[in-house]
This record gives sequence, structure tokens and C-alpha cells, in this order.
Amino acid sequence: MDKRKVIAAYRNGLISVQECAQILGVDNVQLIRLIREAGDAHRRMPVKQSVRS
Repeated sequence: MDKRKVIAAYRNGLISVQECAQILGVDNVQLIRLIREAGDAHRRMPVKQSVRS
């Protein structure tokens, strides 16, 4: 499963932090790092601008 989808499920409250760590196969310290990195990557993504006629 894609790490981003698992982290998104955790952020949306669908799974607990323990479940998230277990699915990803990491401990809590590694999980916190992954969540921060995922958030940083999300903020760096360019925002798609809509074209208006």
C-alpha cells in the first residue's frame, strides 16, 4: 500500500497512529518523521491554477 494513502487515512481519522505504524512497518519515531516529510512534500507541491476564459 502507498505510504501516502496510509498517512492520509491516519490524518483523516480512519486509522489510529498505532495502526498506521503497524501498516507501514515502522516504530513511532519513524512514523512521526514520515508524517512530517509527507506534510512537507504536500506543501511543496505547486497549486494547480484553473484557466478562465
